[in-house]
Amino acid sequence: MFSYRHAFHAGNHADVLKHTVLIAALQHLTEKDAALTVLDTHAGAGLYRLDGDYASTSGEAADGIVRLFAPTAPTLTPALQAYVDMVRAFNQGNTLRVYPGSPFITQRLLRDHDKLKLFELHPTDLRALAGNVAQLEAGRQVAVLHEDGFEGIKKFLPPPARRALVLCDPSYEIKSDYAKVLDVAADSLKRFATGTYAFWYPIIPRPEAHDLPRRLKTLATKAGKSWLHATLTVKNSKLTENAAGDVKRPGLPASGMFLINPPFTLKAALKTALPQMVELLAQDKHATHTLESGG
Repeated sequence: MFSYRHAFHAGNHADVLKHTVLIAALQHLTEKDAALTVLDTHAGAGLYRLDGDYASTSGEAADGIVRLFAPTAPTLTPALQAYVDMVRAFNQGNTLRVYPGSPFITQRLLRDHDKLKLFELHPTDLRALAGNVAQLEAGRQVAVLHEDGFEGIKKFLPPPARRALVLCDPSYEIKSDYAKVLDVAADSLKRFATGTYAFWYPIIPRPEAHDLPRRLKTLATKAGKSWLHATLTVKNSKLTENAAGDVKRPGLPASGMFLINPPFTLKAALKTALPQMVELLAQDKHATHTLESGG
């Protein structure tokens, strides 16, 4: 079973991709005066200590955000620089102890009249999320909901101002999550055809993981909607065996972001950012990226 709980993977290469895309999308969507509603289906705890028990257990941030913070890092592309600046805003100086999850990145970019709905079912993460959000003193702008985000978002679509971004990034610990993502995409487009929908997924040796972007593409195309698909691979996905014959799992080798109705500015931003992600985050010679769009 593939296990992906936010706290164990905070700041890894998948977060670099997901949050670079999220920031670039929100920067564009908040240029219009009309209110924006953001729905985060699997919010997690919101904030993570990179020196805490969870993140330090895996140490994945060392091959993710930490590399972008390094004094030796080159001049970053605008999209990656915006991402690094965002993470830096939650830390002091060049120290990197706190990693903001999607809820806190989003809230930082929203205006007073925008709304953020955060869904979380995991009891530990829910308590942490509620406590972290309370410190924002954001009032009614941010709502924390102890609900299944797959179902919970339905009552908020369409939003009052007819502008919405849905971020859907489940753990995929349960195989049925892949089918639920497709159901959410289809249902959401029926409820609110002009919303922007962003789906993160792991690229792992499992048929469902490879079918998901293809089926999302078919769904968007049939609905007559534009789409964008970006992937980042940092290493080989094959199992390796050491001299003692022990099989070693490689960890997450790659991930993707699939957007329906993406901001028109996003592809150009990622065209320069993705090659730099490969350059800075590569863990072996298999590192690569893809970027495609349609509609």
